Amino acid sequence: MKDIAIIGAGPVGLTLALLLSRAGRDVVVLEAAPGLPDELRASTFHPPSLDMLDTLGIAAPLIAAGLVTPTWQIRWHETGEHALFDLSVLAGETAHPYRLQAEQQKLCALLLAALPAGVVRFGAQVTDVAQDDDGVTISGPALAPVRARHAVGCDGARSVVRSAIGAEFAGDIYPETTLLATTTFAVETVMPGLSNVNYLWTSSPAFDGTFALLRVPGRWRMSLYPAPGETPEDAMQPDALRRKLAAIHPAMEDAQVAEIRPYRVHKRLASRYRHGRLFLAGDAAHLNSPSGGMGMNGGIHDAFELADTLLTGADPDRYERRRRPVAEHDIIAQADRNRARMRQKDPAARRAALAELQAVCADPARMKAHLMNSSMINGLRAAAARE
Repeated sequence: MKDIAIIGAGPVGLTLALLLSRAGRDVVVLEAAPGLPDELRASTFHPPSLDMLDTLGIAAPLIAAGLVTPTWQIRWHETGEHALFDLSVLAGETAHPYRLQAEQQKLCALLLAALPAGVVRFGAQVTDVAQDDDGVTISGPALAPVRARHAVGCDGARSVVRSAIGAEFAGDIYPETTLLATTTFAVETVMPGLSNVNYLWTSSPAFDGTFALLRVPGRWRMSLYPAPGETPEDAMQPDALRRKLAAIHPAMEDAQVAEIRPYRVHKRLASRYRHGRLFLAGDAAHLNSPSGGMGMNGGIHDAFELADTLLTGADPDRYERRRRPVAEHDIIAQADRNRARMRQKDPAARRAALAELQAVCADPARMKAHLMNSSMINGLRAAAARE
């Protein structure tokens, strides 16, 4: 019998596996896919996540593979006016006073390489999870039953473990469709003053009020939106894409788009994180708007808290008491506010919001207070104070 079975080999499941394995626990990770996924996913690491990963020896190679990002900004595209948030004010609160821009698959590859051989089983789809007084039985179409003392669902929005727990996953789906695209065009050469992370308001008819530009090594990630009245399918057609790229900058009209995929954003929270020997972490427990880059980071923080709970013999319900309020109030709610601000289309309301953000950035104390929240430091500290 294994000590802990983890379903899902994403950044959350692999982080948890390494924490438990390093502590001497017999761990298995079951992943349905044949290997680590390579599609567009999260790309922002916040300071406390880097602090945590540093304890595993993972932060340094991840930083070497990414882009250190000391500032991020909210920008009015047509005028270039912006509010610039400088994370250097967090020095003294964290060993990493910056964001890191690196694709999540780079973290997964580092974690996988650090785990003992055989811990992760790819092609191991899990369709049934059942617990009894002595342990948990996990099985699937091509998976011989696995027995473990505990099981953790890091298996995303359609979590099998969440179903076994009987947790509700209430919430909403935001009405807009986001188009996530990448280009190797050097956007920074035609739009001086950009940070590596930029959220932009626009009045261009090519968009529905907003877009985002996030830089990772060798390419820019663009969060684009269909124009009013334009279907997602139409928005991905070559002519429509050219109009959107030209609206970002005329020099980009013929820029090559390497990847593009549409997705809908959910706002959901599991009604409970634990039942008996079963636990939830990451997207299996909470989903939020990507505005602010807190979803993957929150899942990594779940992994560290859950590992501590399992390794120290703490009250198993402490994990939920600490992490679920963070997901509800510090991740989902904050991401929702970020999204609402960038979806604002009224020019006067935008002007007022920008003026307020610029006032925050002009005052180091106010900017630090803002960044302590948006960088997820305050949420973690509040969680740690809960018994």
